[in-house]
Amino acid sequence: MSNQRLTQTQRQELKLSPQQIQLLKLLQLPLIELEQRIKEEIEANPALEESENREEFDNDLNAENEQGDNGEHDDYSEEETFNRDEEFDLNDYLPEDEDDYSYKLHANNYSSDDEQFETPIVNEETFQDYLIQQLGYRELDEKQMVIGQYIVGNLDDNGYLSRPIPNLIDDLLFTTNIEASEADVKEVLQVVQELDPPGIAAFNLQECLLIQLNRLQEDNPTNDYSLCITIIKDCFEEFTKKHYDKIAKKTGASNKTLKIALDEILKLNPKPGDASGSSIKNIHYITPDFFIFIKDGELELSLDGRNNPELKVNKDYVQMLREYSKSQKEQMKEAATFVRQKIDAAKWFIEAINQRQRTLYTTMHAIMEMQRSYFLTGDETQLKPMILKDIAEKVGLDISTISRVANSKYVQTPYGTFLLKTFFSEGITNNEGEEISTHEIKKILKDCIGSENKQKPLTDEEIMIILKEKGYPIARRTVAKYREQLGIPVARMRKEVPEDNV
Repeated sequence: MSNQRLTQTQRQELKLSPQQIQLLKLLQLPLIELEQRIKEEIEANPALEESENREEFDNDLNAENEQGDNGEHDDYSEEETFNRDEEFDLNDYLPEDEDDYSYKLHANNYSSDDEQFETPIVNEETFQDYLIQQLGYRELDEKQMVIGQYIVGNLDDNGYLSRPIPNLIDDLLFTTNIEASEADVKEVLQVVQELDPPGIAAFNLQECLLIQLNRLQEDNPTNDYSLCITIIKDCFEEFTKKHYDKIAKKTGASNKTLKIALDEILKLNPKPGDASGSSIKNIHYITPDFFIFIKDGELELSLDGRNNPELKVNKDYVQMLREYSKSQKEQMKEAATFVRQKIDAAKWFIEAINQRQRTLYTTMHAIMEMQRSYFLTGDETQLKPMILKDIAEKVGLDISTISRVANSKYVQTPYGTFLLKTFFSEGITNNEGEEISTHEIKKILKDCIGSENKQKPLTDEEIMIILKEKGYPIARRTVAKYREQLGIPVARMRKEVPEDNV
């Protein structure tokens, strides 16, 4: 006999309902994506629709509220269902007043004073189209034109050629059935490199800068760019590492002359793909989710609801459910089940939108109150240490929910528009025992670097000593971490050439 036996165990599991999952997904969406999500839901669910007449909705709502106050509601008397054994009650979907009931299924996200805005859709010329258009003005035969278009198609977002010439030759043969030699491709590549913006179609940064300098020399023959060309051509490694003394020794140039040449090089564009006014990348506009104003010395918070339309359950579907409930036919029962499911989905979605709005406002209000000093003054040193757990405890929500709210959401303040998660930071204790935000330390670090001697930049060790003298006991590696977060290079890369001769 096999050793089979029955055992009983008890365990806890966390399971989310479909409605909870839907809410969590909606919660992390910024406004633009939320607008698209609402449109998709309306297209997928015929029982959900957008209110077209806002004034009529407001009037109906006010009238219904007045009736409710006067006790003039009529109870719906038709309580029959198509099957008493079904798992739902028809009364859950039918209104108490037959004349007007839609307001109960609306998501009221607007006030009557809100202005409505529509974002126009612009069809822009792509960067590749811009280059191919320029190729059309060159004297190229059909084969050269195909090669040129293929080279343009292989440029990356920065405008560099991402494929070596041998690979281009193979690709042309397999994809376009054109047999091209290395000389053919190089000839057309030289034509592409003559297009605007200067520096396009280079294989690397060094070649990109040389193309731009040669173009400048051709366009401005009265100016001498020979030293600039020599630096990039023969001293490129020293240039990238800012070993100016080695460059001066190698070229024999004085500090003043070298500084002038380096200033000219720094004017060049290392990413020519971003230089075209025609476009390469789509421009992304930030749409604030929250607005904070200062009125009479007090903070006011508002939630942007312009892209959240008035949602309601389709009246026709509610009427269909009423009619199907009177029938005993099997087909009508199936139809009623379908209608019920669609109405359920619509109600769940409307409630999720409402819950999203409430959660966003509650969370942002807690953040505003906790960082009140900063929002009133705009002084970064007034930012208090704040982590997700602090806000979660304050509003009674889970940390993951606060994280979803803070993710990709923006708030517009009198001092600019900021990503919400930038207000969260760890805290450290200074010499006086006060807990301060890392934002304050980063600002001091930034100020120290901004006022340093550029001929002898401060090292991380020296910055650490300055911060300790100011009462902020942090380690050198912490200084390096904060510096990197601010996008500031190491001391050697911040060094500049002195103008006076040594």
